[in-house]
Amino acid sequence: MNLARGLAAREAAGNPVRVALVGAGKFGTMILAQLRLMRGVRLCAIADLDVERARGAAVRAGWDGAQFAVARDANAANDLAHAGRIALVESGEIAAHCAIDILIEATGHEEAGALHALRAIEAGVHVAMVTVEADVVVGPLLARKAAERGVVYSMAYGDQPAIACELIDWAQTNGFRVVAAGKGTKFRPEYRRGTPDTAFASYGFTPEQIASGGFNPKMFNSFLDGTKSAIEMVAIANASGLKVPPGGLSFAPVAAHDLSKTLVPRSAGGILPGEGYVDVVTCVDAAGDMLPDNLRWGIYVVITSDEPYSRRCFGEYGLATDPSGTYAAMWRPYHLIGLEVGTTIASIALHGEPTGVPREPYAEVVCATRKAMRAGETIDGEGGYAAYGTIASAADARASKLVPMGLAHGLRLVRDVPADHPIGEADVTFDRTSLLWNLRREQDALFAPGAMPEPTPA
Repeated sequence: MNLARGLAAREAAGNPVRVALVGAGKFGTMILAQLRLMRGVRLCAIADLDVERARGAAVRAGWDGAQFAVARDANAANDLAHAGRIALVESGEIAAHCAIDILIEATGHEEAGALHALRAIEAGVHVAMVTVEADVVVGPLLARKAAERGVVYSMAYGDQPAIACELIDWAQTNGFRVVAAGKGTKFRPEYRRGTPDTAFASYGFTPEQIASGGFNPKMFNSFLDGTKSAIEMVAIANASGLKVPPGGLSFAPVAAHDLSKTLVPRSAGGILPGEGYVDVVTCVDAAGDMLPDNLRWGIYVVITSDEPYSRRCFGEYGLATDPSGTYAAMWRPYHLIGLEVGTTIASIALHGEPTGVPREPYAEVVCATRKAMRAGETIDGEGGYAAYGTIASAADARASKLVPMGLAHGLRLVRDVPADHPIGEADVTFDRTSLLWNLRREQDALFAPGAMPEPTPA
């Protein structure tokens, strides 16, 4: 509440929130589009491996390209900021050491995301973590490090996990029991076999959208094949403590007004083993046709109350309920990802509060082969040609010694495996120089001692 008023006061006082953005892809460009219009916030630097791509992204988002200049280090970037200009830097580590309040990490790359967040925390800078791929691997550790340093580590509002966490928090604040929470997407089982080459057609983009949108085919393949859904549900589970369905995400074809009939315990006619689970619904039926009143772009929470009078109010005030009136659903049909990150910026700067933060590693994104593979072949990570991600409880993943999806990028197989083979520690070699791997080992030592082996040299 009152975030806009607080930012306006920062503007009037000449004390704007100083931010740096790392990553100028689609999400980063969306952030830039609204960042230019926010009162009380100043963009000080953009970091991208291709600084001219970053300048181009800013221009597409409405900025004047002449405002930007290349800087080789943090001191040069700070000098530009004092002169009223914006630095373009090649390294997120440079951006993390600029004179800023908040670093927005939006590379979408697990290793880079973890590195930039860590360097910002070490420098006493708050972190808005857009790169949920890194968050689900080492987010609880980064959040712990941030708290110890006296800064905030936050999920990014506008992305579905943070918005779902907001709905969960609303429900729990008001004394409701959370039965289920999650999101909608477009999923069909055959998308497990999809590749970056087929992603855009399956997603439904027009050639004109593809040409103008700056879309990443691996990222959108991850949206389709269930990997991104698993990542986002793990982020929600780790932040909220909700459980993971034992058989994995259902991807049940459910329209929004049927959520309270379906995402409820089996004992009440639903598909869940009990209360307090994350799950994802698909917007298409078995024939591939779009469901009316679907939740493709949205998020939801299903609630109930211990008070009969409160449950009676559900129907009286128009909530979609199950036939008994016991369960009710609330949902938001859309999310605008990068266009809404300003809510995180304001929440951190004005209230010192994250818009969602991982508490413990309750769940895991593990991966399976998309096709039969031979020893010596390499797994090319999220949304690639080799593997897709699925969800599991952290305890089950540890018991089966499964490799987290975020650590699977670039790993080499040491034996032949069939399609749909869950990738375990014995199947691959690990890179002991990986910062992400070593941070994960540190996290396991903190939350789950003995969970990860010593890495085998690649």
